Amino acid sequence: MGCFFSKKSKRKSSEKDLTSTATAAESTNNAASNNAEEAPKQYSWDKREKVDPKDFMLTGLKDATVGRLPDKLKGQQFVIQECENCNIYILDHSATITIDDCVNCQIVLGPVKGSVFFRDCKDMKCVVACQQFRTRDCKKMDVFLCCATQPIIESSTGMKFGCFQYYYPELAFHFKDAGLSIFNNNWSNIHDFTPVSGETNWSLLPEDTSVLDFVPLPDPESEFKSVRISTETGRSIVPLTRGGRRKESDESCLFVFFAGDYTTANARKLIDEVTQKGFVLIQTKEVSMRPEDVNRVFKNNAEGLTELITKGPVVALELNGNGVVEACRNIATEVFSGTKVRHMAFSILHYVLMYIIFKLMSVLFD
Repeated sequence: MGCFFSKKSKRKSSEKDLTSTATAAESTNNAASNNAEEAPKQYSWDKREKVDPKDFMLTGLKDATVGRLPDKLKGQQFVIQECENCNIYILDHSATITIDDCVNCQIVLGPVKGSVFFRDCKDMKCVVACQQFRTRDCKKMDVFLCCATQPIIESSTGMKFGCFQYYYPELAFHFKDAGLSIFNNNWSNIHDFTPVSGETNWSLLPEDTSVLDFVPLPDPESEFKSVRISTETGRSIVPLTRGGRRKESDESCLFVFFAGDYTTANARKLIDEVTQKGFVLIQTKEVSMRPEDVNRVFKNNAEGLTELITKGPVVALELNGNGVVEACRNIATEVFSGTKVRHMAFSILHYVLMYIIFKLMSVLFD
């Protein structure tokens, strides 16, 4: 005979509770495992910062001062279209830039790794640095240009070109990021893809032209007020060259810097010295040389130079003016103190090698 109100066994109850707890824990673990297995895989491109196309376009603006501050584009492509009476400053490096259907705008473009393409634009004044420059169906453009290749105009009229002259603190780094050399500038070597017999679609701006006469500095109240911009020739990142203009003297000098730690700095130092003495920088070039180029340019003085070209490209400067050869001799021995000089002005300075020859050879500038 049993008791109706019998007590439950604590032992059995505990065992049952433990079993329930274990089962619940196992279910939770299985659920977590299933969730982990079902979670989508993360790829590297999923972690990239999302890009809003609107951040890389200027469209339909009028009477505005706009653009992008340094380090905002970071190598992306950019589009400018249907703008009128605007001052536009793109103070960063980019991949490519296209400018379409713009009228009466002043535009500054930081270094562009690829092409800059103007289409259906008129009454434009621009400062541009790029690998390739093209225009199509454009009218009346004044362009201060640094272009690594031959600029091309197509179905365009009233085009005028000058040498790039511009500075802001990050510009040298932007040239490097865009893969452009400040010494490779074909600004005056224009190719007209659609010439018209008896007409001239392009010309060079007067040599004493100032960038500020065409492209103003940003409004002091604009977002660019904190950027230190200069259009002074002495501060320009790109050396001012005469380009395709007629030479004033029959005497020219080719000064070549071989690759080293101070190549650019010493090239700029030489430019400052010779221009202060009244001589003219015709053109510059940074180019890799082959052994046969060394033999052709330096002829009897080529011995020992072949090894030097393996260290990197050379920087060549063409200088012009009566007495320029003797002036370069003196600069090589006096300005660059500590220089070891031997016959034909072959010299070494802090791992930078400079060579002067007195007749310009086309191999470096073709």
